[in-house]
Amino acid sequence: MFEILSEKLQEIFRKLGGRGRLTEADVDAALREVRIALLDADVNYRVVREFIGRVRERTVGAEVLGHLSPAQQVIKTVYEELVNLLGPAAPRLQAPAQPPGIVMLVGLQGSGKTTTAAKLALHLRRQGQRPHLIAADPYRPAAGVQLETLGRQRDIPVYYDPLARDTLTIAEGGLRRAREAGATWVILDTAGRLHIDDALMAELEALKARLRPDEVLLVADAMTGQDAVRTAEEFQRRVGLTGVILTKLDGDARGGAALSIRAVTGVPIRFIGVGEKPDALEPFYPDRLASRILGMGDVLTLIEKAQEAFDREQAKALEKKLRTATFSLEDFLKQLQQVKKMGPLQQLLEMIPGFSQAARHLPAEAFDERQLKRIEAIILSMTPEERRRPEIIDGSRKRRIARGSGTSVQEVNQLLNQFFQTRRLMKELMAGGGRRPGLRFPF
Repeated sequence: MFEILSEKLQEIFRKLGGRGRLTEADVDAALREVRIALLDADVNYRVVREFIGRVRERTVGAEVLGHLSPAQQVIKTVYEELVNLLGPAAPRLQAPAQPPGIVMLVGLQGSGKTTTAAKLALHLRRQGQRPHLIAADPYRPAAGVQLETLGRQRDIPVYYDPLARDTLTIAEGGLRRAREAGATWVILDTAGRLHIDDALMAELEALKARLRPDEVLLVADAMTGQDAVRTAEEFQRRVGLTGVILTKLDGDARGGAALSIRAVTGVPIRFIGVGEKPDALEPFYPDRLASRILGMGDVLTLIEKAQEAFDREQAKALEKKLRTATFSLEDFLKQLQQVKKMGPLQQLLEMIPGFSQAARHLPAEAFDERQLKRIEAIILSMTPEERRRPEIIDGSRKRRIARGSGTSVQEVNQLLNQFFQTRRLMKELMAGGGRRPGLRFPF
């Protein structure tokens, strides 16, 4: 996410940090480089010009805060202006006084509306809501089947009428069903359409006028850059949007759409899609994204992911086992499975301050999810007794475990050695009050 832009900005700030005192010429030279970096990231030209103007105005001639160096002052200003550019943070979807609330998803064909509808429904359910999905796309035969399948996988009700050919009829039928079931939110997955198709855009206008949805959210592919911004402009003009969901942001190394869309259209980003998993939809927080772009990590999102994935009672029990050195491979397997729920390893590392830069320079195999699967396979090929007491695993057991997991004895040995080293280290750390003299932690 934002890899190209992030690397360039961090390089610019590293150069600034090497200078004790910044002159106006130094600031201008740095801002020229920032300007080029933003343009290379496909950020709208007008947005870049206004952004650089605001940063320069606040930086040149401004008094430096006592606890900041001049270079840090520039970085602080760039961060704050990035937040202003991306923000403000949009409010959460709150069920109206007379439920169900209606979310109408609109957008181009192929932008990911159907999968986003299912992800949004799962997000709402985790917030304690009762969402229902409506497959309101009579033009793409597979759309209803796809949404029905996604809903079944997530145990979320889906209204789908394969015989209906009128969008409004489908929507009203689904809304009646949702009211009867006591739904708090209805998510309407409409057909993909080009913003230049007058007939289909008129259909959306009529649908909005009839249903009066609480939210009209544009689902836009972040990887299309300024095309996504132009699409948002047209949908805003014709239909009126309350927000944007940017999909495929995890694959967008430039970031032009995310940094331009609100400034150009005035429409806030409400959610971002950061992967293919069912829960890979995050509420949009401008300050957190600005922090990621500048390589400062995103600890709050990491904590939230951990809170969702880890059970508090299990965490207390684990701490006790670490203190008494009774941590077993069974415990390790549970932790591994919970970490996998939090998302791809590279994304998690990039949320840790100081790790984001290093993570980009690690070899691809360092983030190979297949390695985690191999570790999982090795542990699952052990007997319960072997997982609880790995000390009993001798040569013949290792050969059996390797055959059962489709790995080698060498890989089994490597896992066991790493496990014993980690357990010994954790015991020493706990005995020393949490930190062992001489050990250096990167965070």
